[in-house]
Amino acid sequence: MLALHFGAGNIGKGLIGYLLNKTGYEVCFVDINQKTVDKFNNYNSYQVEILDDNHTIETISPVSALNSVTQEEEVINAIVNADLITTSVGINNIPKIANILAQGLLKRAKENKKKIDIIANENAINASSSLKREIKRYVSNKEMENICTFVGFPNSAIDRLALSKHSEGGESVLVEPFYEWIINKSEIVNADSPIIKNAIYVEDLQPYIERKLYLVNMGHAATAYIGFLAGESTIQSALRNAKIEHLVRETLNEASQYILRKFNMDPKDMSDFIERIIKRFKNKNISDSILRVGRSPIRKLGYNERLIKPTRELFDLGLSIEYLSVAVAAAFLFDNPDDEESVILQNYICENGIEQAILHFTELENKTIREKIKEIYYQLKIQKWYCK
Repeated sequence: MLALHFGAGNIGKGLIGYLLNKTGYEVCFVDINQKTVDKFNNYNSYQVEILDDNHTIETISPVSALNSVTQEEEVINAIVNADLITTSVGINNIPKIANILAQGLLKRAKENKKKIDIIANENAINASSSLKREIKRYVSNKEMENICTFVGFPNSAIDRLALSKHSEGGESVLVEPFYEWIINKSEIVNADSPIIKNAIYVEDLQPYIERKLYLVNMGHAATAYIGFLAGESTIQSALRNAKIEHLVRETLNEASQYILRKFNMDPKDMSDFIERIIKRFKNKNISDSILRVGRSPIRKLGYNERLIKPTRELFDLGLSIEYLSVAVAAAFLFDNPDDEESVILQNYICENGIEQAILHFTELENKTIREKIKEIYYQLKIQKWYCK
């Protein structure tokens, strides 16, 4: 069986390719980095180091790769012949792969109309649906109707910390022991495809997507932004500070109230989930850079993003947003000159003031929430009372 995977990054290698290989697929990666493509083709394998106490190393094989820029025809033919297509390119790059996917699917419609699913595994809600919309831009309505008779776009939720390590032998992937790949079973069209090993199939993905984004991703970002202000360099060192751990834990507890009420989840299960998040973040075998986790603060301050949506939803429910407001305010103080979004954010604050910046980047209409964030912003900036 052939699985075609777009994006040879850490998640692609450390989670998607990792599990597809264990399921029995030969994985062909599609990427734009020729050095990466050559390495896959030269060795037909790669290594994944699991950050457990034994630092277990696993070899993933067989694998191959194609360059989507210089080998467009080969990629199109691979789309025609693949048994499964997956992506992990980053949600902002989804439009960049839509054209070649559209070409491949049109050719498949003529040559091999065997049913196939395309699963976009990005840190976003309903990424596969977004990819479907982008593909639709390159085909006619009639062609899209034809494609949808044999192509499914199941949405998914993924969760695994995946980093990279550079050495003389090249680059390898470092992953935490925990992982989760949850797939919407109701959106699958190829019922004959094998169950992906250790993936979870559900009828309703929404609770899992929102739990991941508004708890795991939110908690990670909150730790990064608060840790940055405390002068910490990694997520792990930040959480060794008892005051920061308390802030992060309470932020997670607040955000969990939104998930509990929206999806009627079990409070005990939610409490256990939060403990698991904290344990994962504190893994002593991981050194996760705060600058990496905190990157792209503008995106993370978006209206429906990890920091803002639970804040505004809880406020509307009349519930506490004390700790979430600290996390949001800290994000506005993330000042990394090597991060493009951080530079834009800080320049905007400098030119327009924090009050206008909060409105502009979060789009929060409620003035009470904005005033609360502004007040904490100045407290954090001047006093840094949260971690000293």
